[in-house]
Amino acid sequence: MISKKKALEMLDVIDGMFPDAECELVHENPFELTIAVLLSAQCTDVLVNKVTKSLFNKYNTPEDYLEVSLEELQEDIRSIGLYRNKAKNIQKLCQSLIENFNGIIPSTHQELESLAGVGRKTANVVMSVAFGEPSLAVDTHVERVSKRLGICRIKDNVRQVEDRLCSIIPRSRWTKSHHQLIFFGRYHCIARKPKCEVCPLLNDCREGQKRLKAGLVKVEA
Repeated sequence: MISKKKALEMLDVIDGMFPDAECELVHENPFELTIAVLLSAQCTDVLVNKVTKSLFNKYNTPEDYLEVSLEELQEDIRSIGLYRNKAKNIQKLCQSLIENFNGIIPSTHQELESLAGVGRKTANVVMSVAFGEPSLAVDTHVERVSKRLGICRIKDNVRQVEDRLCSIIPRSRWTKSHHQLIFFGRYHCIARKPKCEVCPLLNDCREGQKRLKAGLVKVEA
């Protein structure tokens, strides 16, 4: 792995590339955000936003989601991957909110993770975006970028990636860096065809140098 100093230098470059990075899931309150993040698993934010535009017009409260059949809710989110399981989790989540939290999204990690369909990543997003609590959620983009750059080891699991990033990045930057790493992975260091040719981090990037030596990267002289 690269040093903490080099990792922070890389993150500063990414900061310069995406200074205004922020959550791209459209929502108006913590409840909508939680539903949107739940739906975003193995799905793009663009598609989630298309679905939630009509979904959030139809359902405003946990009670609303429980007044329809599971089949109807499944149809409402049918274009989302894993829609059957996600619809089931949404109704379980809403039931739990009513029974245990007075219908309100809780504001602690432990309580959030007690909700159906809410894992550590979702809880981190909700804590940071909805409640302003510094958190660093590791999604597929953050994990991929961190390993490609050599900030984390290839064999690290998601929690190890999160712990490594949190040990390097000042707590005050966790939320911002989370969004910037997502943007870097989503729009620049994409999964199948990373833009190594125009990447300012190419000289220091483990994956970029590997691709360069393999002749997969063409850099103009």
